[in-house]
Amino acid sequence: MQETEAPNGSAEKPASERIPELKKFKQELLVAGYSAQTIKMYETYARLFFEFAKKPAEQVERGDIISFIAEMKEKHNASNATMALALSALKFFFHTFLHRKIIEDIKVPKKAKKLPVVLTKEELKALFKATKHGRNRLILEFLYSTGCRVSEASKLKVDDLELEEGIARVKGGKGNKDRIIVLSKQWISEIKRYLKKKKKKSEFVFSKKNAKPISSDSIQRIVKEAAEKAGITKDVTPHKLRHSFATHLLESGENIRKIQELLGHSNLSTTQIYTQVTTAELKKVTSPLDAMGKKHAIKNASTEQQS
Repeated sequence: MQETEAPNGSAEKPASERIPELKKFKQELLVAGYSAQTIKMYETYARLFFEFAKKPAEQVERGDIISFIAEMKEKHNASNATMALALSALKFFFHTFLHRKIIEDIKVPKKAKKLPVVLTKEELKALFKATKHGRNRLILEFLYSTGCRVSEASKLKVDDLELEEGIARVKGGKGNKDRIIVLSKQWISEIKRYLKKKKKKSEFVFSKKNAKPISSDSIQRIVKEAAEKAGITKDVTPHKLRHSFATHLLESGENIRKIQELLGHSNLSTTQIYTQVTTAELKKVTSPLDAMGKKHAIKNASTEQQS
């Protein structure tokens, strides 16, 4: 999917210049309320497709899209999730943006459902301990204690915090939805001190020295470096802290519908994947055979005492 040379030997113009619709594609995605990350990915796959197809948007046919997805798999060993994302991008481009229904019956294998990787409570303690008190540690504690996405943490504003109420408002989360999150009492105490001592005031809770918001990439780097210092061998990411939040709440007996609301999931089925990883709760289940044996033992003990 590399750019090719024109017949005269000069480099062919990039797809963004050859396909005028690509320039307006981003605007359409912004208006539709997609996140910055989704917009970036959709733009990338639309551009890659036109670099592959080498034809105007109005001339594209179903077979061109099939060939593109097939090449992703054969030459680049793309995962099912990657192919599905590329197809979603092209579906939005042609169906929603250009109103050309040419992808209706194209299907790719469903994304493999993997169990979320979570950190143990001991690993989390080590993660926090490996990070000095201050902004970076507050970020780690916030991600785990609220289950927020990294993009939500980076955009969190001081005005979104209701510290006396013990809550915060996440605005414009995934799907452009607002929701309420519960804040840790310990974190509230620490954030109050942090915000009071902050040299350069900012509207953002987690900001850089110039008061601008910290980026999602920087937060990911902070998490990774903390995990390395803590000696954790798992691939620790901000999303793993979100997984850990949900799993530990389930293990403590919290209602799954409440967890769904806290995570900002539209469908309960998305939240239910965490029920498969709560092994601590599963271990508490008594086998019916053992229960039968226990009753038998109690009955025998009772008979012996009477005799």
